[in-house]
Amino acid sequence: MADIIARSVAKGLRMTDQRRTVARVVAEAEDHPDVEELHQRAARLDPRISLATVYRTVKLFEEAGILDRLEFGDGRARYEDAERDHHDHLIDVNSGQVFEFVDPEIEALQERIAARLGYRLIGHRLELLGVPIRKDPGSK
Repeated sequence: MADIIARSVAKGLRMTDQRRTVARVVAEAEDHPDVEELHQRAARLDPRISLATVYRTVKLFEEAGILDRLEFGDGRARYEDAERDHHDHLIDVNSGQVFEFVDPEIEALQERIAARLGYRLIGHRLELLGVPIRKDPGSK
């Protein structure tokens, strides 16, 4: 939480108590909450916080580069701290469950592709959409 607040202050954002509450909720999130989920969590800490305040704060944090907006194809924008360690996402399109992963082979392949095309990679996002493999009860 302190990191999000410190980065916000460094970018010149005024940190109200309610913005600090949203920062705390985002920092503590181990998933990829949408604004409504962030509001529910923030309201447990500060019952006076409105959904509109959470929307405005998330938009402000996103515009300042504090939060990353993620679109997983389910019509809901989700958010995570922009400074989290790099990772990619696998999204179960049936359940909406999101799995974070890092794969050195994928990272190296992306670097090689960029170099082959004459670029130095400075960042990327990888989102894989999938459905569970259903094994036949008789198969091994």
